[in-house]
Amino acid sequence: MDIIFNGTSRAIPHSITIQELLDQLHLDCRQVVVEHNRSIVARQRLADIVLDHGDTLEVIHFVGGG
Repeated sequence: MDIIFNGTSRAIPHSITIQELLDQLHLDCRQVVVEHNRSIVARQRLADIVLDHGDTLEVIHFVGGG
């Protein structure tokens, strides 16, 4: 199935959660903000939301500096 991930179409397995996708991509959920279908997702809900065909995900990385 396909989703839009940061503006690009990406094929993913069926019945995968946002947390599982982040794990596959080696992204630490403590260092990113996830927007699912234009809504910010709380970190504690990442493992509860199963992605569906056509969903849109935007993942923004925190960058430190000064």
